[in-house]
Amino acid sequence: MGRKSKRFINRELSWLEFNQRVLDEAQNEANPLLERLKFVAITASNLDEFFMVRVGSINMMVQQEVTTPELSGLTPVEQMAAISERCQKMVQDQYDILLNHLEPALKQEGIVRQHRQELTEKQYQVLQNVIEEEVFSILTPMVVQLDEEFPLLINQSLNVCAQVENSEGERRFVVIPFARTNLRFITLPSESGYQYILLEDALALFMPLLFPGENVIETVPFRITRNADFQLREDSASDLMAGMKEVLDARKEGTCIRLETSEFITSDMLAFLCEGLGIDRQGVYVVPGPVDLAAYFRMAGLGGYDHLKYPDWPPLREASLDPRKTMFQEIADRDILLSHPYESYDPVVRFLEEAAADPDVLAIKQTLYRTSSQSAIVAALKEAAERGKHVTALVELKARFDEARNIKWAGELEQVGIQVIYGVKGLKTHAKICLVVRREPSGIRRYMHFGTGNYNESTAKLYSDISFMTCNPELGADASNFFNAISGYSQPMKFSKVEVAPIGLREKILELINVETDRKKHGQKARITIKMNSLVDSEIIEALYQASQAGVKVRLNIRGICCLKPGVKGLSENITVISIIDRFLEHSRILHFLHGGDDRVYISSADWMPRNLDRRVELLVPIDDKECKSKLINTLNTYFKDNVKSRKLLANETFKLVDAGSRKPLRVQEYLYEQARNELEEAERTHQMVFEPHLANDN
Repeated sequence: MGRKSKRFINRELSWLEFNQRVLDEAQNEANPLLERLKFVAITASNLDEFFMVRVGSINMMVQQEVTTPELSGLTPVEQMAAISERCQKMVQDQYDILLNHLEPALKQEGIVRQHRQELTEKQYQVLQNVIEEEVFSILTPMVVQLDEEFPLLINQSLNVCAQVENSEGERRFVVIPFARTNLRFITLPSESGYQYILLEDALALFMPLLFPGENVIETVPFRITRNADFQLREDSASDLMAGMKEVLDARKEGTCIRLETSEFITSDMLAFLCEGLGIDRQGVYVVPGPVDLAAYFRMAGLGGYDHLKYPDWPPLREASLDPRKTMFQEIADRDILLSHPYESYDPVVRFLEEAAADPDVLAIKQTLYRTSSQSAIVAALKEAAERGKHVTALVELKARFDEARNIKWAGELEQVGIQVIYGVKGLKTHAKICLVVRREPSGIRRYMHFGTGNYNESTAKLYSDISFMTCNPELGADASNFFNAISGYSQPMKFSKVEVAPIGLREKILELINVETDRKKHGQKARITIKMNSLVDSEIIEALYQASQAGVKVRLNIRGICCLKPGVKGLSENITVISIIDRFLEHSRILHFLHGGDDRVYISSADWMPRNLDRRVELLVPIDDKECKSKLINTLNTYFKDNVKSRKLLANETFKLVDAGSRKPLRVQEYLYEQARNELEEAERTHQMVFEPHLANDN
């Protein structure tokens, strides 16, 4: 193995440790049982994407015989070996938790996965009817000869492979793709509770019905993961939409980089699958339980078992918002900062819906990266266009794994007369911004929404994000310049308040860090507090090391990847890194620089990764309003008080749960929700004590 860096943690191994922290929540008995099952499903889904993108990319480098080490000192071959070893261990842990902890506990609650040998006579008869009438009519067996081309199987779909022997002793392999069937979990009749059997187990039981007069030697489920790291060559794509469709088609035939299958598979069948799929044994994951644990999202959402789930935390109205006022009135009165999902996303949706219906609104301009399948925001943009307003939507067709949906949205938006921009050539537009231009008695006024999360009403209930709404004239000018630049109407220019990647955001971050470093060197107060999803960029990490060496206290709340090594003597002893995994996905990016007591506070769409700073269009937005700034600083500080869900990154690259000691337990997500609820209740009590007289009609 190459020489390990003392300054940087490997990106891929750091991400795998993040996924382990998610899996730790499945192990945590303090969490409700079905939520623990959901955490298992999340880790499986995370691994799926990790293999498709990161492992797929490294695998291509191995095939191309790239030997250049990355920041941590590992070559592509060494990374593949380390990833394989770590993933094999993680998969073992997943199945240990599912089979030895969760399923026995679920059984006690009446949720039972039946095995073939455990079926009652009634269950057997019902199951036979389902298999014969539904399953056999849907599935199509394919005989595969050793000298024939292996069938093209759908990425990440479950399949069954059977080995069959005829009366003459001749054997052949049969592959049965499950495709997109919804029958994975087959409900069985039971006197109490909920009993089910997996489709692959049921199919194995009745497989002889498909091959009468023959001997079914073995039936084994398997699942493949293909490389999905295909990039569009925009210099050669005259039609971006057509080019993206070609990328989607290429993924269907991507190299197989992972094979998941049952521990009961014979060596003959495993050799057959490996040869047919063109995969070596390093990419094989033999598991002792159900293949495809991500499918257990469905089981985690089982109805009738609310006592096994988190208590409901419905999003709340932000305390200062008056339901009787329009969003334009609210934003004109003051800047508004919303903390989702504790505070509802509805004001953002209402902002767009009111803009669509308001006759004084002249134009709406918005970026769309990931949206919900039934998007109220997209519907509002359509309505605005149909009412004759000028609507511009930048729909990022290159948003990974949302390309197909965004292609669909782009086509629908164009049909109603919206000016659609398919992203920026050579870059992904990841910025979250909406600009509404409105004619008012005092003249034209611009209203803006800036966010850290996507314009997606569904994930806004699950992700922790920040929304900032303002009509600040300087931010309005910047917003107009931003849309003019990305639409090609003007050259990128110097902005007044915001910073934009890739033309100035990196430089601004380095400047902010270096100012804190210089202040500390001159005996002034200095502190850096950051919350984001990933920290990878080596130039910024080096700047943080220099700040630490100057004595600046650096506090980092990094949910996922962190390539910085904290707590190393002489390098980073003044840097603390924590990570919080809880019921909501931590997604907001918040930055606070003490600046000698004149706080500099920002929200951003960007993590500190080379891709975000150099290859994406991102925004860094200053929060200058006193109340909004105070709210963000208090929120940031509270994260570092969490002693229930917080884990601290140690110098040896491992994470350790923060010990509450004698302190009162504080779980930050619960605290923020209770804080929002208390503020709303206080606002409602205050409102009830205000007398509002009915005034005579002026007419």
